[in-house]
Amino acid sequence: MKYYSLNHNAPKVSFEEAVIQGLATDKGLYFPESITPLSSEFFENIENLSNEEMAYEAIQQFVGDEIPTETLKQIIAETLCFDFPTVKVEEGIYALELYHGPTMAFKDVGARFMSRCLAYFNKDKKDNKNTVLVATSGDTGGAVASGFLGVQGVEVIILYPSGKVSDIQERQLTTLGQNIKALEVDGVFDDCQDMVKKAFLDESLAHHNLTSANSINIARWLPQMFYFFFAFKQLKSQNKPLVFSCPSGNFGNICAGIMAKKLGLPIEHFVASTNVNDTVPRFLVQGNYDPKPSKATISNAMDVGNPSNFIRIQEMYNNDLELFKKDFSSFSYTDEDTTAAMQTIYKTDGYIAEPHGAVGYLGLKNELQNHPTAIGIFLETAHPIKFLDVVEPALNIKLPIPTQIESVLNKEKVSVKIKTYEELKAFLG
Repeated sequence: MKYYSLNHNAPKVSFEEAVIQGLATDKGLYFPESITPLSSEFFENIENLSNEEMAYEAIQQFVGDEIPTETLKQIIAETLCFDFPTVKVEEGIYALELYHGPTMAFKDVGARFMSRCLAYFNKDKKDNKNTVLVATSGDTGGAVASGFLGVQGVEVIILYPSGKVSDIQERQLTTLGQNIKALEVDGVFDDCQDMVKKAFLDESLAHHNLTSANSINIARWLPQMFYFFFAFKQLKSQNKPLVFSCPSGNFGNICAGIMAKKLGLPIEHFVASTNVNDTVPRFLVQGNYDPKPSKATISNAMDVGNPSNFIRIQEMYNNDLELFKKDFSSFSYTDEDTTAAMQTIYKTDGYIAEPHGAVGYLGLKNELQNHPTAIGIFLETAHPIKFLDVVEPALNIKLPIPTQIESVLNKEKVSVKIKTYEELKAFLG
């Protein structure tokens, strides 16, 4: 499989090169040269397959022969070592819980998959080190820190916006030590992401072999397809159309869902549910893509003004807005809307949704009016404990601390504060 840049001004590369480079030399995101749908037999017999078997069939063509079959299966087994349940919230609506991994966020899957791919590619390169440079608006940092902890030949540097991630999220990315370093940026997520992109293109940093573990990296993004296959398998017996609502920040999850549909997964409609960072909802109304600086909200992992993965979505629809709208809707909600939704879900159903899932629920309820016979699934992307400062007062409850979180609460935070790209560059050396 070859990958090309969506800016169309860089050489095509292999899977390995795309993973290691992260971003193409022309600043474009990589995209696979071809997408071959899976067989009808695969979907007919999917209930007889394990999560690992489904995942292997979904991703094999994108890896090709660059990782041996047995090694790829082992990577997938180590990636998917926890559950992905669909939980009924109300009649016709399910939460797909993606937070049962080591850092209790959906990004555990992509981070674990990518770290193991990178470890395989580095196995015979004893003197060749890679530096994973990653920006986080919340959960990416913790998932990447956990996924890459102790991986030989890889140093991880995480940039996060000071004061704009939750306390638990911050602890997960600042307390592990070893090969993990945290930079606390005086700014917003978009500032962190801009610094990362600038570093990739800085020739004076070439000796660091920089790559990214944001969803701009294909090895972080593509495994997110798996969730949609898992949900389909669990709900297939109901024989109803499926509508998925993804809380959307950098648009990696929903982009991966659309890729799953391109592989043949029967999904009727996608909803990109956003907070007040409404670049994509405005695009669908106005027809022009007009990103604005991000605003801070209680659903902080979605505080993204210029979502990187949206260009991949446009590519899958050949930049045809009308074709795109048949499969895709997007709605924006305020913090007040989000809090009210959390309270409604808890009062009505006893289900504890965190702010991102609540935004996903709101978008799903809106779109299901157009699909009266469908089952709706909203993605619960992180455990409520990650946002206890929001969840506990909103629902007037006390959340028990899961063991995964307990392990970081008493560790010392270690971070370096920076304001400018020049300071990042000086830190890299």
